[in-house]
Amino acid sequence: MDPQNEIRRLWSEAVAQSRGLLQELQQLGIESLHLAEIPDDLPPCPPKVIGVDQGGATPCRQETLEEIRQDLGECSRCALSKGRQQIVFGVGNPKARLVLVGEAPGREEDERGEPFVGEAGRLLDKILAAMGLMRDDVYICNVQKCRPPSNRDPKSEEIAACQPFLRRQLAAIRPDVIISLGRFSSQILLETAAPVGRLRGQWRRCEGVDLMPTFHPAYLLRNPLGKREVWEDMKLVMARLRSPAGGQSDGDRP
Repeated sequence: MDPQNEIRRLWSEAVAQSRGLLQELQQLGIESLHLAEIPDDLPPCPPKVIGVDQGGATPCRQETLEEIRQDLGECSRCALSKGRQQIVFGVGNPKARLVLVGEAPGREEDERGEPFVGEAGRLLDKILAAMGLMRDDVYICNVQKCRPPSNRDPKSEEIAACQPFLRRQLAAIRPDVIISLGRFSSQILLETAAPVGRLRGQWRRCEGVDLMPTFHPAYLLRNPLGKREVWEDMKLVMARLRSPAGGQSDGDRP
């Protein structure tokens, strides 16, 4: 079925139903309707799984990235806070259709408080440019918000302290597609121990959103031959973003 024709059909049905309802109300002597306004002071909804209705009877609104950052504060929930210079929360479009999730800040990111600003970040900018995108078009963040000593992998307790904030970021943005950059971010988001070389190139699901695992830009600096595989992954992402479904799953992916 042609998506455009289907949209026109649904729109026509909605207009006809609305017109019929208004006629019935007029016959009952009702000349005007009072529409209740949504209060500005509603509390944010609790963090929820992306793409799933909140449910329940308590009115609430979508949590914002600013509120999440404020809740994070000058975080001391794990030992990484003792050695960091700055929290690296995330940057970009808060309504982005595409979110890129890295692993943890490095030295330059720790100094500037922004993800992917070193050599790996410059390579990421080139990849985005080849996709026809800029940093302002997407949202970029990391699994961890503080730099681990000597850029080691975060420990389990550090992951446990930070991961809820990443999940809340994703729920606030509600992207169409997520790209996990590197082994660590892919394994955390997908809750698997599989190597990224086996995960990449295939659509996965993360809390109701299509996710494409791929190699980290830092890996590509050490292994330039991997750029060809990453570009194949990015072509899949571009096709998904252009699809009429707007990044929704076809229903037959893992």
